[in-house]
Amino acid sequence: MSLILALLLQVGPNPLAGGMAGDDLVRDRPARPVNPMVEVNASSAWLESCLAQLDEDPARAHSTAQIRRSETKGTDRVLANHCLGMASSQLGLWVDAREAFIAARDETPADETRTRARFGALAGNAALAGGDGESALGLLSRAEADARAAGSAPLAAVAATDRARALVALRQEAEALAALEAATTLAPELSEGWVLKATLLRRLDRLDEAQTAIERAASLAPANPDIGLEAGVIAILDSRDDAARASWLSVIDLAPESPAAATARGYLAQLAPTGDTASPQEETPQP
Repeated sequence: MSLILALLLQVGPNPLAGGMAGDDLVRDRPARPVNPMVEVNASSAWLESCLAQLDEDPARAHSTAQIRRSETKGTDRVLANHCLGMASSQLGLWVDAREAFIAARDETPADETRTRARFGALAGNAALAGGDGESALGLLSRAEADARAAGSAPLAAVAATDRARALVALRQEAEALAALEAATTLAPELSEGWVLKATLLRRLDRLDEAQTAIERAASLAPANPDIGLEAGVIAILDSRDDAARASWLSVIDLAPESPAAATARGYLAQLAPTGDTASPQEETPQP
């Protein structure tokens, strides 16, 4: 376990946006030492303070991290770039975020491949969010290779999944499907790869395979409304209107205020009269 990774895990177990259930880095989180080094405590405390500012004052976190980066070296500079990248992402400064995460990766020791993979994946996501699919693809491919070298299948799967997004953005659907095959093979317990695989297969008009993939996703994350939304789209394209209606109604019941529920209501309005689309929980009681 590297010092940099240990510090990141003290503040938050997963710097990848969105989190990753069952991540082996969470399971590998080290116990806090009885007599931690002063330097470790100071570094961890600074990072925690910087990241704590992200929601309320990301501009301040951005400035704080820039100052820290200019005044430090080694592990502290890596952590400063980490916070700078996170703050830049919060502000929508995607080029700044990408450069900060790349710097964090490059200044992490070469043998700490797992930590380098994490920073590389963050850089790739920043590039993708900024609309630079080509750069994202290169960064995510390298992050996946680092994760594989580190023996971290879940992290490699996440990088492969994000690489598939970059490939879709570049209209390379066949290559994207191969990346999702890799992701679901590396970490079959993660639902995200299966959802994206189902969506891509549906767009390729391979509905039987899409149905198999979305069923696998639903078995892994039954409370995810986006899965029910996609299941309904697959069903309607396969001329299974009743199944589509049931899927979309389940989305509304599960998360009535979510964006997925709003989309489901729109789909249902096109499928049947409004009076037939309300879920039992939403129907107005009769006097």
